[in-house]
Amino acid sequence: MLAAYVTVADPDHPLDALRIGERPEPDAAEDWVVVRVEACALNRHDLWSLAGVGLPPDRMPMILGTDAAGTVDGRPVIVSAVINSPGWTGDVTLDPKRSLLSELHQGTMAQFVAVPRANLIDRPAWLNTEQAACLPTAWLTAYRMLTNDSGLSAGDTVLIQGASGGVASAATALGAALGFRVWATGRTEAKRAAALSRGADAVFEPGARLPERVDAVIETVGEATWAHSLRCLRPGGTIVCAGATSGPNPPAELNRVFFQQLRVIGSTMGTIEEFHGLLALLERTGVRPTIDRVLDLPDAAEGFRAMAEGTLDGKIVIRP
Repeated sequence: MLAAYVTVADPDHPLDALRIGERPEPDAAEDWVVVRVEACALNRHDLWSLAGVGLPPDRMPMILGTDAAGTVDGRPVIVSAVINSPGWTGDVTLDPKRSLLSELHQGTMAQFVAVPRANLIDRPAWLNTEQAACLPTAWLTAYRMLTNDSGLSAGDTVLIQGASGGVASAATALGAALGFRVWATGRTEAKRAAALSRGADAVFEPGARLPERVDAVIETVGEATWAHSLRCLRPGGTIVCAGATSGPNPPAELNRVFFQQLRVIGSTMGTIEEFHGLLALLERTGVRPTIDRVLDLPDAAEGFRAMAEGTLDGKIVIRP
């Protein structure tokens, strides 16, 4: 089957590590099924994998991809990307031995993928395949950040840093749908205009002084925006962090954290129950993922390049 995969990581030039070619079709273990993939979506995680982050050489060759929508025996499904360890019960995101597809198990960027049967969610008829493929990583993460972690209530103000990325663009649309006042930052006029079109109430250049302090910040950028995020919070406010695309080691500024009694919350992915909550919100509000472009699998390198360069708005979808 045709797949996008990595055989040897390249930390300095990760795009050079991308391979597109034939890989063996998967077999389904007990309680697993094989999904015929109709669409998958790119995530920053795929770039990290090409650089070898979290993916040691003994697990390669590894098919990339955490997100997928497809069919099992004609049944339209969405694949939940978090794989829990044997015997784990409760919130899967708290399982210390959890993994994502393309870490321990082959990923979704192929014509077929094997997944646990429990990770299948019926795809509703009102959601097309490309939209569905955007949800399992970026959109579910954004939903959990806003609903489980932020402490926000309707009418509160949330700042979304770097609002053109996958999680941030989802958080902008979902924040508006949840009744929050959404402010967003973007590096270009076009990115700021796109955030407004998704429901942001106001947009700002990165690092800009805001009219007032906010109740929470959705942070996925890291070093480049961290100090600004801290300065923008009201006393007792919350930063919810689910990524660090510009670097993982920002200055802590602990004096500001303790003096202002700020909360810093880590967040990653979400549960099956939260996935159903996300779907219910999308159905009720009509919100749908923003798709930057749809590419056939042989052209996937174009999408990886756009993600690496930051020249995208929303999600890039691959059709295998």
